[in-house]
Amino acid sequence: MQGFPWIETTNIQEVRSAVSSWRFAGERIALVPTMGYLHEGHLSLVRLARARARRVVVSIFVNPMQFGPSEDLSRYPRDLNRDRDLLAGVEGGIDLLFLPAAELIYPEPFQTAIEVSGVSEGLCGGSRPGHFRGVATVVAKLFNIVLPDVAVFGQKDAQQLAVIRTMARDLDFPVEIAGGPTVREADGLALSSRNTFLSAENRRQALVLSRTLFAARDLISAGQRDGETIRRFLRETLPAEPGVKLEYADAVDAESMAPLFRLRGSVLLAAAIFVGATRLIDNVRIDVPAES
Repeated sequence: MQGFPWIETTNIQEVRSAVSSWRFAGERIALVPTMGYLHEGHLSLVRLARARARRVVVSIFVNPMQFGPSEDLSRYPRDLNRDRDLLAGVEGGIDLLFLPAAELIYPEPFQTAIEVSGVSEGLCGGSRPGHFRGVATVVAKLFNIVLPDVAVFGQKDAQQLAVIRTMARDLDFPVEIAGGPTVREADGLALSSRNTFLSAENRRQALVLSRTLFAARDLISAGQRDGETIRRFLRETLPAEPGVKLEYADAVDAESMAPLFRLRGSVLLAAAIFVGATRLIDNVRIDVPAES
């Protein structure tokens, strides 16, 4: 795109040509996959990628394969010019912006999908059947197109990060998977592209999500070790906020995503709620020492 200091393309061969020249020069390559409508959370991942590699590729693709038939694919916010302006403001910048169309990623007849079992089966995977099949498939395609040395994902999508790490390990993708910390507003609300859908009242109601997760973490820090007690606290507190509908809340192992009944090791507290018509997810992680 003229006026921006990066290669911008919708073409797989152009991506491969650029990447090939960088690799020939011995340069390390990082990939930051996004669905666009960028915010500071995404930009923090770009900065992390820049710190880890000489070349940074950002993809923007709203992936239809990870949306269910009744979900918000058509409503998902899009503003490419805004995204370009935000990327242009990142120190060090990016080197390539990949903007594939759906028919490029999924040419007809597209008949292949990647299923990652285990880590994908609870939390978002339990409430959104097929979601992580879509995530794993598109990420695998991006890995094969870009051939990155490192790929960067946000820890706000902790289950997605676990799914991608599992896929990369199991299928021997030669890529390091890096997780960037969740970025929050000053009042605790995790940044999300879907926050744009929240009215002023919805946004106030949405604060129950981070507030409740932090409170559950405090209970564990104070000595609570019973997973069922923590689950009950989350599941009773979140829907008590007017205007909030609970989708799930759980205390799980941060690596396997399996529910924990005695809290120990790396614990992930994760929840999804609807505030009005807007679905929001969040999580916090706590390391619980072994009991003596």
